[in-house]
Amino acid sequence: MDRDYAEPLDVPALAREALMSTGHFHRAFREAYGETPYAHLMTRRVERAAALLRRGDLSVTDVCMEVGCTSLGSFSARFTELMGVTPSEYRAASHEAARGIPACVAKQADRPRTRRSGSEKRPEVAGV
Repeated sequence: MDRDYAEPLDVPALAREALMSTGHFHRAFREAYGETPYAHLMTRRVERAAALLRRGDLSVTDVCMEVGCTSLGSFSARFTELMGVTPSEYRAASHEAARGIPACVAKQADRPRTRRSGSEKRPEVAGV
């Protein structure tokens, strides 16, 4: 899944590959990774999108399609949820400080946050 992030997610095929039922695979995946297979895939897509947006030579729409998303609205919403800024804001920001840093290190420093479970409280935001 990490390598083929741009491909459509096929949980039944992944479950067959793991020799599990679809339901058992979904539960085992969530227990192992702390998120569903779909959420994990979207996190990988957002990581790759952030790297492409840092380069600055592709539009947000092109990046959306490049990472395997078919809906710009869904991509933008998930990107904003995980990165804290819209894809356009992220692309427009200066990434000069990260120039020359190997991609694997930059990815760790700019890693998307994972989605919160419903039981976790959101941090207080000033003025809201």
